[in-house]
Amino acid sequence: MKIVYKDGLVAECPQDEELQVIRHSAAHIMAQAIKRLYPHADFGYGPATEKGFYYDVDLGDTKLTDEDLADIENEMRKIVKENLAIKPFILSREEAVKLMEERGAKYKVEHIADLEQDAVISFYQQGDYIDMCTGPHLCYTKALKAFKLTQQSGAYWKNDKDNKMLTRINGIAFRTQAELDEYLKLVEEAERRDHRKIGKEMELFMLCDEGPGFPFFLPRGMQLRNTLIDYWREIHTAANYVEVSTPLIMNRHLWETSGHWDHYKDNMYATKIDDEDYCIKPMNCPGGVMVYRSKPHSYRELPLRVGELGLVHRHELRGALHGLFRVRCFTQDDAHIFMRRDQITDEIINVVDLINSVYTKFGFEYFVELSTRPEDSMGSDEDWEAATEGLKSALEKIGLPYIINEGDGAFYGPKIDFHLRDSIGRTWQCGTIQLDFQMPQNFGLEYVDEDGTKKQPIMIHRVCFGSIERFIGIITEHFAGKFPAWLAPLQVKVLTLPGIDDSYAKGVYEALKESKIRCELDERNEKIGYKIREARQVDRVPYMLIIGKKEVEENVVSVRDMATDQTVSMPLDEFLAKLKREIKERV
Repeated sequence: MKIVYKDGLVAECPQDEELQVIRHSAAHIMAQAIKRLYPHADFGYGPATEKGFYYDVDLGDTKLTDEDLADIENEMRKIVKENLAIKPFILSREEAVKLMEERGAKYKVEHIADLEQDAVISFYQQGDYIDMCTGPHLCYTKALKAFKLTQQSGAYWKNDKDNKMLTRINGIAFRTQAELDEYLKLVEEAERRDHRKIGKEMELFMLCDEGPGFPFFLPRGMQLRNTLIDYWREIHTAANYVEVSTPLIMNRHLWETSGHWDHYKDNMYATKIDDEDYCIKPMNCPGGVMVYRSKPHSYRELPLRVGELGLVHRHELRGALHGLFRVRCFTQDDAHIFMRRDQITDEIINVVDLINSVYTKFGFEYFVELSTRPEDSMGSDEDWEAATEGLKSALEKIGLPYIINEGDGAFYGPKIDFHLRDSIGRTWQCGTIQLDFQMPQNFGLEYVDEDGTKKQPIMIHRVCFGSIERFIGIITEHFAGKFPAWLAPLQVKVLTLPGIDDSYAKGVYEALKESKIRCELDERNEKIGYKIREARQVDRVPYMLIIGKKEVEENVVSVRDMATDQTVSMPLDEFLAKLKREIKERV
């Protein structure tokens, strides 16, 4: 694929840059189509993105509909068919301003003013459309083979709420139509698995305008949540963690000492108590530090592994909220490990093993990133280097491949992030391991070493699920609501056929309850086909026990397995033994 750079050089596009160039060119072709249909349109930014492209455009009082997006897409196809050459040129700052002012492009004029004085200002032209851009681009519009406009939304100019709200039009573009079709299938499948839709159908959780970003868990959702928490407690007890609970609200001084006030206060909720500033905790770690500091410690106690299922609150912009994936309050499955320097590698290996066991249990594959020091950080170069090398050493000792993610560490230390890959190939960042030399120093944490001297412990911050709420959203989409029996909020539904003696079905239901199986009895006077569809499509229950005259006479149950969609008759005791084994082994 040939591309043209801003200096006019035409060359073969590097393979790893092809999608970026295609999508950037698609943004320009979309802008040209918009300008043809809406001559008054004025354009802000129009970049390629990881998933496609967009352009922010000022359309004045014009409000677009879905039909308008279809018209813009059709106009783009006309431009592609015209096979216009895409040609670059460079202007001086004065010439660039003049050209943009002549074309009524006030946002581009403002953008030029933000550039460095010695910046090279380049443009690309296709037909009568000119756009300020650094490129590179396709050489001809006909080289854009596969694209689709997907949605529109609002976006503030320069992402500043004090500026005007522009219309953001999003699209996707690929090398071939086959790639686009495959992507659209994935999008359709993702929509089918949307945890907000499934959560409503299964009555797991709800969101309401009275508490945007603050989810309500319903009875079935609490069953799912508590099952996850029971599993969490079991594996942490086995790994020699102790559990604590720390206050939701603590005073500003604590957050200044921890560094959160300087580095995170815009995301924190604050209040006044007794004329003093207090903060609702956005993280659990300062509370965990206070627990450690509450009494003296010896080197013999270390490592000290302290877990907490702590509810935290963080201020997110309302427009960024998304189901359980982006909320304003959530429960972190935190743990803080206090250790000696010589224990760093072994403790990180232990945490990696624990996180691996969790993700394997849910059928996730994952990859790992090592995130290094960000610009906004605290601590010495020496401590950062030691912490980063400690994480690298552990990963290399395990033999776990990793990607370096420059500058994305926490403000107090580098971190290892685990990115899950779900059943339809999407990735999610969940688990993290953060090595921290700073917070123990800020709070003056100590332990008495073997030689009687006082030393400063090193601290690991880590999570497995990341957030209970977000993890529930992820596994809901991963399983499409069809949870394995051990995890399912409703494990069995007993369905009766019309005209039977209900006492047998009620006896089955009571036996299930006595065995602590999460179950329901559906004895409504409805057709069995309707009951089965509801249990399968709405409740997504792993097992249905169908009971008619034959089952009553033979003292059996007909077991319909969601996983296989097969129905097999067996004695109730045999089914219970099978189900209890699945629950115990969490398969």
